[in-house]
Amino acid sequence: MKFGYALAAVVALGACSGNPLGDTTSGSGSSSSGSSSSGSSSSGGISGSTTLPPGTTSPTASSNIVRYEATDGTTGSGYATNVVYDAGTDTFTVQNLPFSGAKTFNRGTAVSQLGVTTNGVSPFAVYEGPTTAADAITGTSISQFGYRAIYAVSPSGKTQVGIVRTGDFINYGFGGYVYQRNGGVTLPASGQANYSGNYAGLIDFDGQGGLEYTTGTMAMAIDFTAFNTSQTGTGVNAVSGTVSNRQIYDINGNVVTPSVLAALSTQQQVTITALPTLVFTVQPSVMTANGEIAGDVTSSLPGKNGPTAYETGTYYAVLAGTNASEVAGIIVVTSAAPGATGVTQRETGGFIAQRQ
Repeated sequence: MKFGYALAAVVALGACSGNPLGDTTSGSGSSSSGSSSSGSSSSGGISGSTTLPPGTTSPTASSNIVRYEATDGTTGSGYATNVVYDAGTDTFTVQNLPFSGAKTFNRGTAVSQLGVTTNGVSPFAVYEGPTTAADAITGTSISQFGYRAIYAVSPSGKTQVGIVRTGDFINYGFGGYVYQRNGGVTLPASGQANYSGNYAGLIDFDGQGGLEYTTGTMAMAIDFTAFNTSQTGTGVNAVSGTVSNRQIYDINGNVVTPSVLAALSTQQQVTITALPTLVFTVQPSVMTANGEIAGDVTSSLPGKNGPTAYETGTYYAVLAGTNASEVAGIIVVTSAAPGATGVTQRETGGFIAQRQ
C-alpha cells in the first residue's frame, strides 16, 4: 500500500504553499511505503534497537526526507494517507480514514493551537475532522469519528510535523504521523549544538475511548564527536533531549493535569507536583550521515521506595539547514493510564526546535 503524503511546505500557517511534504517520485530521496532506509553510510548509521520509520529510500545529506508511521492493521496506526494542507483556506484533507466525512479538517474551534512561541518556533495548529456526513440517497445525517490533527512548520519552512489520531475506539484508532525535511543538511564535523523549541501531541488509549492533547518544552543537544569510532564501530555522534513543562488537556481544551497528578500520586504513594520529563537515552550510533536520528526515550516517577519507570518509547528526528540549524521529529511513548485499570495510553508528540 502506497502512502503519498503531500502536506504543503509553508513559511507559516496561512502563507503561500510551496513544495509538497511527500515526494512520491522514484530514485534518490524518493518516498516509498515499501521499505525504510537505515541511513547507512561510510560514517555509519543507526545500529541500535531503534530503526527509522518507513519513507524516503536512499536518502542523502542533500535530499528531501519524509517519514511516516508504519501501517499496523491491528491498531489502525499509519492508515492516514495523502495528508494535504491548503494554506489558502487553512484546512487539511486526509484520506484512508473511515467515517471522516468529506475528509477536510478545519481549524479547531474549542482548541485552535497548542503551546506558545518558543525560540522562534510557533505553536502547533489544531484541526478537527468533519462531525457528520450525509446519506448519499436520503440525506440523513451520519455521525463521524472525532479525528484531530496537529501540525507545525519551522520558521524557515525546512521542517514540518503532522499527527492525526482519534479517540472513538476502545482500542487505538486509525491515524498516523509524518515528519519531513525540505532540502538538505550540513553536519558540523566537531563540537556540540543546542536546540530548543515546541512540543505538542495527542494521547489515545488502548482499553478505553477518549483523546487528549499534550504540550511541552523541547530541548535537545548533540555532541558531534562524542564517541571514538574504534570503540563503537559506527557513528561518533551522541544525542540528548528532554520534553519538560508538560501539560495535558481534554478534547475541549480544559487542563486535566491536576487530575492526572492526583492519580499518579495515589499510585506512587507520594505527592507528585509535575508530570515527569521525557528523557532521550544517550547512546552511540543513533544518527546517520544524512542527519536522521532514532533512539529510545523514557520517563520515571518518584515513589515511596524510590523512582520507578513510567513511560517508554522511541523518538525519530531529522536535522536540516546549514550547520544543522534546526530539527524536527516524532516521539511515541506508552504507559499505564493513570487512575485506570487495564488501560494503556499512547502519547504521539511532534517537535520542532532551532539551534541556539
